[in-house]
Amino acid sequence: MKNLLLLPLLLFFSMATAQDLEGSWQLLEINDQPVNDRETVRIYMDGYFSQGSREKGSNKFISAAGGEFSLNDTYSETYDFDTENKNMVGATRIFEPTEMQQNLLILTAEDGTTYTWRRISDDVNELSGNWVITGRQRNGELSRSTPGARRTIKILGGDRFQWVAFNSDTGEFSGTGGGTYTAEDGKYIENIEFFSRDDSRVGASLSFDYDVKDGEWHHSGKSSKGEPMYEIWSPYKEAYMKKH
Repeated sequence: MKNLLLLPLLLFFSMATAQDLEGSWQLLEINDQPVNDRETVRIYMDGYFSQGSREKGSNKFISAAGGEFSLNDTYSETYDFDTENKNMVGATRIFEPTEMQQNLLILTAEDGTTYTWRRISDDVNELSGNWVITGRQRNGELSRSTPGARRTIKILGGDRFQWVAFNSDTGEFSGTGGGTYTAEDGKYIENIEFFSRDDSRVGASLSFDYDVKDGEWHHSGKSSKGEPMYEIWSPYKEAYMKKH
């Protein structure tokens, strides 16, 4: 009888794995206090995380942070960018073993601060993953590049996307934007919910054509400025992380 009573508790409480985290999450509480003044959404995919925050009501961009994460006996984050604290770039932050309670994720930092995240979605599709731009067409000519410290990534998971342009060596941050997206039958649609460079773009929807060829994402259409564009995005792990 006692074992039957323990079973629901074991199902409710478990230690997370890296795969468990994949998808999108929203920050609910810090130290058990509700986060009501802003919306912070985090995406985990392919050993990488990225998050963006905006003010509720005004849609004003607040901050962005992200980098590689690992989850073994402990959970750690190594930052490639952090708009609130440039000194965190390259630094690693350690957390206690990660707790998952149904669709809640609880992270406890070394200083005792707790962060409670609620899962938004773990849906996947053909474009789910972390990507880095490696090709761009200008004036009809396609040029390819090898990612370095200065790069632009786009991470898609749990029906959410975020792009970020940054330099992980200098800590220079060029911009970010994100929101919800759909990818189906060769049509990719972004619905912008935050944009660091121009808050007035919030609410806009952009539609593109896409195709996945030899594992790379070919992306075409018009930019947010209405200009024709053709880009090639490569899986981040293959193009960058394997170099470490």
